[in-house]
Amino acid sequence: MIRKIFEEVKYIAISLVIAVFIINFIFQIVTVNGESMIPTVQNNDKLILEKLSYRITPVKRNDIVVIKYPADIRERIIKRVIAVSGDKVKISDNILYINGKTINEYYKNEDSMQDFDEALVPQDSIFVLGDNRNFSKDSRSSDIGFVKLNLLEGKAVIRLYPFNRIGRIR
Repeated sequence: MIRKIFEEVKYIAISLVIAVFIINFIFQIVTVNGESMIPTVQNNDKLILEKLSYRITPVKRNDIVVIKYPADIRERIIKRVIAVSGDKVKISDNILYINGKTINEYYKNEDSMQDFDEALVPQDSIFVLGDNRNFSKDSRSSDIGFVKLNLLEGKAVIRLYPFNRIGRIR
């Protein structure tokens, strides 16, 4: 009897260790809170956050990422990576420029947005914006600014809910 209980406890413990490893290092399910990424993702969407690739490959422009909010790292926010380390970013007259080139932003919700003076993205940092530009607190605000890569939680890759919008996130 004791041997059977020990075996059950052992399997439960192994399962818990595997679950903790997966959640901390591979993927997790997150819920979107807010409207800063409309139309790409909506409030209360359920997403799969993939955590492993950024340990192997660099962050890319246009990735949808979840980051720890720099002003309070207990909070998480979802944004689009607009520029990476070494890029020069500028917003002028509602046009986004990366390294002096005009960027076609097919994903944004509005045509108007506040200007942002040209700045160089520092080493080990990214510049993020919400797709719903006029309702997004992002790298344009002083309490977020350039986001250090150590605040990056992972990349949002798949929407699980609502069921009528299941699929890859772009």
